Parts: sequence; structure tokens; C-alpha cells
Amino acid sequence: MGISDRVLRYLGSTRNIAGSSLALLGVAAHFLGLAGAFWPVVVAGLYGVGALLAPPDRVRLTISPAEVETKRLRADLDALLRRIDRRFPDDVHAAVNALAEVVGDVLGRAEQLTSSPDQLHVVSQTIRSYLPSSLEAYANLPRGYALARRGDRRRSAHEELLAQIALLDAQMRKVADAIHRGDEQALRDQGRFLQDRFGGSDLDLSI
Repeated sequence: MGISDRVLRYLGSTRNIAGSSLALLGVAAHFLGLAGAFWPVVVAGLYGVGALLAPPDRVRLTISPAEVETKRLRADLDALLRRIDRRFPDDVHAAVNALAEVVGDVLGRAEQLTSSPDQLHVVSQTIRSYLPSSLEAYANLPRGYALARRGDRRRSAHEELLAQIALLDAQMRKVADAIHRGDEQALRDQGRFLQDRFGGSDLDLSI
């Protein structure tokens, strides 16, 4: 597990949440004039107390149905990327890798993704049908034919493939935006809860 993964894991841990909650009380006390000049020490101390007293995170060995599905999709995406390795021009690989990065981010939000059957279907079809079909059709063309325009066609097969990948990328970004909007709404809801909970202070917790 990399450093960034460990950091993200700690940020979502019970200890960090408990410590942050108590530290927030310290910040509120500062704004109310109760913490004095040493309020940063008070905030840090409260965070430490909360982190130390918080119960450890529960061990979670089971995998949710959402994670099962997204793990399968990620495995299929990784397999596809391995199959196309060095088979396509550099610009095609770059476009596919950019798309795969967006899809990977979406798959990392398993619960949010699987809660929307329509979005899950689009992601699944992109990995298992749309992208492979476009790449396969292009790969079966002679390279010279794929790069040249024919007759009155507006673009070559190479340009057509890049356009199709761009369309898939745009759709995946829409799915990612929808998921992030859901996260933002959850953050707003938490802000309103805290505002109600500590509404007597001058601390503005609105987002």
C-alpha cells in the first residue's frame, strides 16, 4: 500500500473523524473567545485526545456486492489495456489511457456507482462493449488504409476511432461529475448538520 493510500485510509478512519470533531470544538471555542492566545495548542490537544480515545476501526473482511461488481469491471478494463498494449498508434494509446483513468476513478466509488443502474450500465458497456468494439474494428484495418481518407469521408478511420474514444471519455466524465456532485451534496448535508449542532457559535460552517 502506497503512502497516498495510507493517508487516504487514515483520513477516513474513526480516529481522524473523532479527533477532527473535537478539534472543531476547539476552533469554535476560539471564535467564542474561550480558548485564549494558546488556542492552536488547545485545538491540537483536543484532536489528539479524540484520536487516542476513539475506538479502532472495525475489521472489515467481507466485500460488498458493489465492490464485487466494480472489481470485475476493473479486472476487465485491465485485461483490455493489456491486450491493446503496443498494438495501436501512440495517440490512440494516450486517448485510451486518459479514458481508463476516468473510468478507474469512477470504479473507485463502488457504492455510489452501483446505486445508479443507468450509470453502472454505461460504465459496464464502455469497458466490455463500446471501447473494445471500436478498437477491434480499427485493428482489423490495414494501417495505411486506417490512416488515409477515402472518397468524400470527412475523416480517416484513425480520426474516427479517436472521435469515438473522445465521445466515450466525455460520457465517462459526465458519470464522474454526477458521482462527485453526490459527494458534494453529502458534504453540504454534513455542513448543515454541524451548523445546527454548533449554531450558537460565530463559526460559519456553511459550504
